[in-house]
Amino acid sequence: MRIGVPREIKADEYRVGMMPVGVEVLTAASHQVFIEAGAGAASGFPDAAYRDAGATILQTPQEVYAQCDMIVKVKEPQPQEFALLRPGQIVFTYFHLAASPELTRACLDSGIVAIAYETIQDRSGRLPCLTPMSEIAGKMSIQEGAKYLEKPQMGRGILLGGVPGVAPAHVVILGAGIVGTNAAKVAAGLGARVVLMDINLERLRYLDDVMPPNVCTLYSDAQTVREQLRLADLVVGAVLIPGARAPRLVSRKDLVDMKNGSVIVDVAIDQGGCVETSRPTTHQEPTYVVEGVVHYCVTNMPGAVGRTSTIALCNATLPYALTIANKGYRRAAADDPGLALGVNLADGRVVNAAVAQSLGLPHVPLA
Repeated sequence: MRIGVPREIKADEYRVGMMPVGVEVLTAASHQVFIEAGAGAASGFPDAAYRDAGATILQTPQEVYAQCDMIVKVKEPQPQEFALLRPGQIVFTYFHLAASPELTRACLDSGIVAIAYETIQDRSGRLPCLTPMSEIAGKMSIQEGAKYLEKPQMGRGILLGGVPGVAPAHVVILGAGIVGTNAAKVAAGLGARVVLMDINLERLRYLDDVMPPNVCTLYSDAQTVREQLRLADLVVGAVLIPGARAPRLVSRKDLVDMKNGSVIVDVAIDQGGCVETSRPTTHQEPTYVVEGVVHYCVTNMPGAVGRTSTIALCNATLPYALTIANKGYRRAAADDPGLALGVNLADGRVVNAAVAQSLGLPHVPLA
């Protein structure tokens, strides 16, 4: 198979879809790999490293898309790339289609096979290609939240961990999955008072056993969420329904009762956000204020730490890329039901049930 890796063009995206070792693995399996010039530079992987591993360097994205059967990326195709997509071409990347009807329509019209990192599952039902980025985003949510609590950043002027004689910040984390757990670890390590909320009682029991004493677990219902929002200095939105739009847990009217200068970091923004007033932002312009509450809703948070993120992501995605290249996506999906869940679109149809339901589109199971 001919596999292409274009340079990422989303604003402030510094990751790349494949490391040189991935080229080495794929070429050893008799595949050809084509890398757009400069694709790995921002992550510390120069063209020479890819060339030495066996890749062919192409100068333009047009060449990459035109010559390759499978495209391996990090972020969803951008509007500038829509015209480059070809019928039957496999695109293996993060899509988050449930949050973007426009992207979904463009991909359906192109006829590509969209295989989404975020909906692939392993045998235990975990999300192996989403987990590493969720770990990074969870840790970064506290790092960024602490920064935007500073007064020059329009925050309350609160030090997350406080000092002797001064109370620490009150951090509320909505969702106790990978993002929420990593956020809680970092916030607790900095000395904040942390409330970790979820609807999975077994998960809360486990986390109550392993988290430090300054982390409290609470069952998430509408009344308790509202109570905690009133106390919060920093709120982290960390909820996820694989493939589907994130549930709305915080309404605009809830913001009125929050402290002026408090901060919301909505990590769920890739899936539409769990706060009614959330809208996608960029690393260049990461925040805005609604009802006195600072919103941080950057859709590619891990992109800011491109080196760490690229290595973590490619460690998870390369085995799947190799399987798809070796078998073709249909046989690979037939052999691995978890990989089949990653196939979101094929033959101009939505084949992932959660994506179809979120967008109100017909669902046609993968044959």
